[in-house]
Amino acid sequence: MDKDLDSIWKALSDPTRREILDRLRHGPLTTSQLVAAFPHLSRFGVMKHLDQLKQCRLVVVRKQGRYRYNSLNAVPLRQIYDHWVSKFADHWAQTLIDIKGTTEQSQ
Repeated sequence: MDKDLDSIWKALSDPTRREILDRLRHGPLTTSQLVAAFPHLSRFGVMKHLDQLKQCRLVVVRKQGRYRYNSLNAVPLRQIYDHWVSKFADHWAQTLIDIKGTTEQSQ
């Protein structure tokens, strides 16, 4: 599990890959549409980013004729949330509830 999460963290560390995921949040896009969204990168560069996102399952590709539709797979993001973020969020939420209770008691 940790090895899978490491590859996801690595993929998310790059701003271009995060922007690709942001664009896919709104629905599937063809590879050509993604290439057009990044004029400062070559087609090969965008495809390398997509390959890394596919390797860690953040992007799923569906071929239809000559088109490749790239879609966001939110499951790995949810795994990171469940494994890391939710644990910290629960702690801080409880801390804020405790502070609120203490403050209300002292009034």
